[in-house]
Amino acid sequence: MIRAILFDLDETLFDHRRAVAHAATRWMETVCPGHELLPEAPALWLDLEDKHLPAWHAGECSFAEQRRRRLWEFCDRLGMPAPADPDAAFAGFLTHYEDAWAAFPDVAATLAVLGDGLTLGVLSNGDPVQQEAKLRRLGLMDRMEVVLTPETLGAFKPAPECYLRAAAKLGLRPEEVLMVGDNLLLDAVAPARVGMHGVWLDRYRAEPSPAFASSGEPAGSVVRVTTLRDLPGVLDGLNPRLADAVRAA
Repeated sequence: MIRAILFDLDETLFDHRRAVAHAATRWMETVCPGHELLPEAPALWLDLEDKHLPAWHAGECSFAEQRRRRLWEFCDRLGMPAPADPDAAFAGFLTHYEDAWAAFPDVAATLAVLGDGLTLGVLSNGDPVQQEAKLRRLGLMDRMEVVLTPETLGAFKPAPECYLRAAAKLGLRPEEVLMVGDNLLLDAVAPARVGMHGVWLDRYRAEPSPAFASSGEPAGSVVRVTTLRDLPGVLDGLNPRLADAVRAA
C-alpha cells in the first residue's frame, strides 16, 4: 500500500531547463552582447552542472564554491574573461534564473488529485534554501508535508541511507513510499534497491544506457512514465481504489 509520494524537484515539478536557458542567454547578452556562441550557452551550463555538482555532493567543496567553478569553466569554454567577482557574477545569473521559475504544466492538476489520501513531499539533492524558495514561488510549498534535502537527511541521493532516512522521516516503511523523478538512477533505481517503488519521469523520452538495460535491476520495481499524468496508471497496480479515485477526479 503506497502511503506517500516523494517527488524530485528540478526537472520533475520545476522546469529547470527552461529557467537555465533563459538565464544563460540573458546573462551572456548582458556581459558579452553579440557573442557568437550564445546559442550554445544553455546546453553548456547544464553540462557543467552535471560536472561540478558531484564535488559538492562528495563534500569536496561548498555549494558556493561549485558555483564559482561552474562559472569559471563556463566563461573559459566560451572564450569570455573570468569575472573579477564570481559571486557577484553568479548573482546576476541567478536574477535571470529566478525570473523564469515555473512549474511544468502537468504539476498542479496532478498534485490536486494525488493529495487525497497520500502524503506528498519533496526529496531533492539541491540546496534547501533555494529549493524551498522555488516551491514557494511555484505555489507548491503548502502541498508538501516534507521537503527533504541532504541537510536534513545527512546523505545525498543515490546513497541508500538517503531513501531509508526519508521513509523514516515519514514514519513509513520503504515499500510504502513511491519516489518520482527525472533521474533514472537517483529517483527510480536507487530507491527501488532499498524497497521503495521508483518511477522514472522521462519527459524527454531518453534511452536508458545499455549498461542499465543489462544490469539486472529489478524491472518490476522501476516504472517509466513520460508525464505526471501517467501516475494514476502506476498507482493502479499498487493502490487500486486510490487510483480509481484519482482517475475520476
